[in-house]
Amino acid sequence: MKLSNIAPVLPFLAFGCDASSASASAVSAGAFISTPTGTLKVTKAERCACKALVEKFQKEVIFPGEANYTEQTVDSYWDVRADLTPACVFVPETADAVAGAMKIINSCDAQFAVRGGGHMNYPGSNNIDGGVLVALSSLNSYTVHNDTIEVGPGLNWYEVYEALTPYGRAAIGGRMKTIGVPGLTLIGGFHYFNNKYGYAMDNVVSYDIVLGNGTQVTATKASHADLFWALKGGANNYGVVTKFTLKTYSVPKVTTTIQTYNETYFPQFIDAMCESAKVDEANPIAAGMIATISYNATTKAASASLLGVQEGASLPPSQFANFNKIPATERINNVTTMNLWSAELDSPKQMFRVMFSHKTMKPDSKTLFSIYQAWKAAVDEISDVEGLYPTMVLNEITPSSLRVAQTNGVGNVWGLEPEPLMIWQFSTGWALAQDDLRVEAWSRQLTEHLHSINQEKGLASEFVYMGDAGEWQDPFLGFPQENVERMREIRTAYDLDGVFSRLSWGGFKLGF
Repeated sequence: MKLSNIAPVLPFLAFGCDASSASASAVSAGAFISTPTGTLKVTKAERCACKALVEKFQKEVIFPGEANYTEQTVDSYWDVRADLTPACVFVPETADAVAGAMKIINSCDAQFAVRGGGHMNYPGSNNIDGGVLVALSSLNSYTVHNDTIEVGPGLNWYEVYEALTPYGRAAIGGRMKTIGVPGLTLIGGFHYFNNKYGYAMDNVVSYDIVLGNGTQVTATKASHADLFWALKGGANNYGVVTKFTLKTYSVPKVTTTIQTYNETYFPQFIDAMCESAKVDEANPIAAGMIATISYNATTKAASASLLGVQEGASLPPSQFANFNKIPATERINNVTTMNLWSAELDSPKQMFRVMFSHKTMKPDSKTLFSIYQAWKAAVDEISDVEGLYPTMVLNEITPSSLRVAQTNGVGNVWGLEPEPLMIWQFSTGWALAQDDLRVEAWSRQLTEHLHSINQEKGLASEFVYMGDAGEWQDPFLGFPQENVERMREIRTAYDLDGVFSRLSWGGFKLGF
């Protein structure tokens, strides 16, 4: 579903000129921008930035009402809530252009947002009302080397997997087709092969990054090593990454499994998930999954699904033996390639408003099943919400996945000890803006209540993964305090003007 019918536009009729020049002139003059929910005034700082950007870069700047504005501000996002109305959109074609833009934004003191793939869903995390949107979609080149690949931030993970397929190699990235490279990599990065290779952040060997003052640096283990560490899970607190160099691995074939189960077998399904999280082999076979439970509050039907991937050819896939024992309504195993598998797993773009919330715990199947039951009952309480689409997601964190950061000489900002953990997440879709506050309050209250029970039982972890978090959650509370303090020190060292803490508010920020 496209939302072009509600795309924000400027009122052109008073200008007596073509739409393109009218848009730029209007923003420069401080006009109001029309939006689906009202009007926004472009303030002095943002007028300064948009004017300077269009003077310097011309065709790389898009104003409301111009061609491609809707593509950049609506179509590039999967959650309807993320559709906002920038005063102008800057679409750089080179890293030098990003550097020039950051100098302008800094000098004008303008509010801005940065978008890679547009997958982080909550409002303002990668879009902005009335400010400057730096959209990285044109930085989409790649270069394949023997055991690495250089990728631009405008690529999604399917494009990376497709680029590597002729070489029989794979990178550690997103599990869905349209997840962008930068967002996932900078917050951690769940992949099917975390148990063997660690997280996406653990597999970056260098970052080319533009700092808030427009300086370009390359952060590696040997150069700017403090920044290199901070970018491994530090999100958008340090700069704009214009190139990632990623490790790749020889994985010419993968074995996939699709399994679904009815509610009768949910206890066995959850138990198999918990056992999978506890596996801690010295030389594991790379394997992992997307595990979900869906519930229809109207029909009262519930089903669980497993989308599993294992490196190599093995029919049936050996690493899913516990799941294969559970009676399934569907079970399909296949040997394929990573890009062909991910090609089928698209995000539901522009279909829902979506709220994430989650907590983490030690794997305990009885408690997890009680969480499922409580969630199901709570969904019934909001069953009148139009377009309600509730899903419970389980993500395992294995000891071996965490041990990678402890043994690679770099680490990451998570600082988690190698122990089995389970993330339980509520993903709630709905249709109408008037239900935004209701769904957020419902999700928050339910999540915090169930987490408090786990705290009393001694099962709770305070780790919060940014990719599955609601905007009301603070992931940094789950990091070691010394890591957070070090991250702030590094931010101060590389962003003296506070550009990414004062002018870019979206996403998960370290605070002051």
